[in-house]
Amino acid sequence: MLLTELIHPGLLEALAGAGHGARVLLTDGHYPASTAVGPNARIVHLNVAPGLLDVPPVLDVLLRTIPVESAQVMVPPKGEPEPAAIADYRARLGGVPVEELDRYAFYDAARTPDVALAVVTADTRTYANLLLTIGVRAAGL
Repeated sequence: MLLTELIHPGLLEALAGAGHGARVLLTDGHYPASTAVGPNARIVHLNVAPGLLDVPPVLDVLLRTIPVESAQVMVPPKGEPEPAAIADYRARLGGVPVEELDRYAFYDAARTPDVALAVVTADTRTYANLLLTIGVRAAGL
């Protein structure tokens, strides 16, 4: 029996095999997960129905499960306003550095071999994609 709130077997397996520097991709429902995910990533589909499970609740559980040292977000073209999803992620991530990448640079980053897990959600917001880099576990935890 596990004492963590994260109980999804696929997520646990992928996170248990990931270490410092490995990355976790959280996608919205528009993301092309069949073509824009690294070759070593375990893909977990949580997109049951549009809007049923968005990125924020998954992110919240992950933040209580793994240390995060940095993050990357997909941003719209220059001149367009920042999507609400990005401001939400910044707030949830606290002091974690967040790098902005345009759509194609984000896809390139998500296709790298260090992506250990891709979680496809049913988030209907645009630009609600997030790439987390796993940090190190604090001493004594």
